[in-house]
Amino acid sequence: MQPILEIRDVSKRFTISHETQPYLSLRDSIINVFKKSAHSNEQFYALKDINFNIEPGESIGIIGRNGAGKSTLLKILSKITPPSSGKIISRGRIASLLEVGTGFHPELTGRENIFLNGSILGMKRREIQEKFDEIVDFSGTEKFLDTALKHFSSGMQLRLAFSVAAFLEPEILVIDEVLAVGDMEFQKKCIGKMEEVGRSGRTILFVSHNLGAVAQLCKRAIVIQSGKLIYSDTADKAIQFYFNSLNNDALGRTLSGRKDRQGNGLFRFCAYEFLDKTQQPVQVFRSGEELRIQLTLEAREANAETNAYATLVIKDINGSRLLGLASGYYRKEMKVKDKSTITWVIPNCPIAPGEYSCDVNLYEGLMGGIAIDYLQDAFRLNIEEGDYFRTGFIPNVRRDKMYCDFNVYSSNE
Repeated sequence: MQPILEIRDVSKRFTISHETQPYLSLRDSIINVFKKSAHSNEQFYALKDINFNIEPGESIGIIGRNGAGKSTLLKILSKITPPSSGKIISRGRIASLLEVGTGFHPELTGRENIFLNGSILGMKRREIQEKFDEIVDFSGTEKFLDTALKHFSSGMQLRLAFSVAAFLEPEILVIDEVLAVGDMEFQKKCIGKMEEVGRSGRTILFVSHNLGAVAQLCKRAIVIQSGKLIYSDTADKAIQFYFNSLNNDALGRTLSGRKDRQGNGLFRFCAYEFLDKTQQPVQVFRSGEELRIQLTLEAREANAETNAYATLVIKDINGSRLLGLASGYYRKEMKVKDKSTITWVIPNCPIAPGEYSCDVNLYEGLMGGIAIDYLQDAFRLNIEEGDYFRTGFIPNVRRDKMYCDFNVYSSNE
């Protein structure tokens, strides 16, 4: 049997333009309006020589860090953008659910958008009519069906978009991290529907940072890093490989080389360290002991300074959030300048033994302001068995005993 999708030496190249002239005042800009601005171009590969096949009825997960090229690959497979080189051989009809509202028109009603989106996906009107009631029932939008889509919430649009793509029975269903928008109840419905789609013999390509959902839905997974396919195996083995590829001690606990950042970059996380309660570096923590994670920030420019807040999220191997801490909980604003350190302190660490990953975020404005630097899966955290669990129970840890400390020192020190 031939593969339903063949991806052969697919690459996607973008040209990035860099302006080299300094900042100009309005007067200088007017004076130089007819002068040719100096700039340089850089060739950037979002994907490089990707090769793999997908068999009919196979469910494949695509995992990797932000900026790895996962969404670019799905857009090429969905024929939204062409590859710079290589080719895609498809032997089935593809339905894509890449972004909330893709293929919808805000001025049309929900009813009209079902027919519009179905037509865009290549369905005949008769097919849409046969599935119409099931689509509406699954989406839960019957009450608002004759309301203009622009009045729908993002969650309602997601439910409608997912329902159209899932119920119109394409041979290949492409889904890119859209389940994170819906509520928990709808996410469970979506997972159940995708399992049903997989059992029906149709093919699923699923991109998600929820590794638990990938393990549940997919038998096979591929790992993409910096635009290259670096691993392909069963979903469980691929998830373990991805988890092990996160920053570890071999990288010298540095974060400076990470390219998958988000934020304005005024300050950047450049290093991290694990400390015990005596401020001595440690390799791992034990359950029940004090956990200290120290992050070092560096300024992009000399004399940079800002007031900021920080967050730390600890996740398990499936990407499920176990513990989230934010200096904003305590309305603790930090004056960040030159080089600064942020130390997260959790007494009596309430986390079971295992391997975990951590997201870190620095932002301006209380709780959800402007992102300065955000790193997903910034580093791994190893927890070993400790005396904390001798009773077999994990008692609650009071949040007011957890705290965030920080220090600022000159970059010349």
